[in-house]
Amino acid sequence: MRPSKRAPDEMRKVTLERAVARYAEGSCLVKFGDTQVLCTASLEDRPPAWLRGTGKGWVTAEYAMLPRATLERTRREVTAGKPSGRTQEIQRLIGRSLRAVVDLGMLGERQITVDCDVLQADGGTRTAAITGAWVALHDCIAWMRARSIITSNPLKDHVAAISCGIYQGTPVLDLDYPEDSAAETDANFVVTGSGGLVEVQGTAEGKPFSEEELLALLKLAKTGVTKLVDLQKMAVM
Repeated sequence: MRPSKRAPDEMRKVTLERAVARYAEGSCLVKFGDTQVLCTASLEDRPPAWLRGTGKGWVTAEYAMLPRATLERTRREVTAGKPSGRTQEIQRLIGRSLRAVVDLGMLGERQITVDCDVLQADGGTRTAAITGAWVALHDCIAWMRARSIITSNPLKDHVAAISCGIYQGTPVLDLDYPEDSAAETDANFVVTGSGGLVEVQGTAEGKPFSEEELLALLKLAKTGVTKLVDLQKMAVM
């Protein structure tokens, strides 16, 4: 039995609330159970220096966790002078995931930055961030099109992410913190709406996992992402 009493293939309740930040070109408050992430997309009318003169734009991301997003207060990384290795890894993952479904040439020489701030953490913050970041990015692009900044839609597909793991010998979908901290295997899957894999992260804790278990996790993840993409579609209708 899972700590949350969910079935192995049952996700937490997921909600996607748009237009929650007044000043951002696109925003989304995403909730995976008790995990809450605020995603805001901001447009800059210039690309990174290394892209100037190429005619292409860029999509990037930043990730941060508020001090009391967790049970005990964590120090703000800005006071340490640099982001932690974990933070850098997650924000690069979010950026890669979004760029996988954007035609950067159609953006022109502009940059969209999606900030993902964890308000409350109960496992799966990176997967929630990716799922909500797509909605914020979608709305930023819609804002640009409404003002004729761009004429065509550079978004090629949806992208969402979900965690899976082996918990007490059973493959399960969408790990919350009690499962994440005790799972024998923890994996994150980033998948497009058409089913393409963007990234797979899998780690065994103590005992290696088998190819059969990996395929079982992938099957669960694709089921979960299909549900998340359906929620994204309903959110942006």
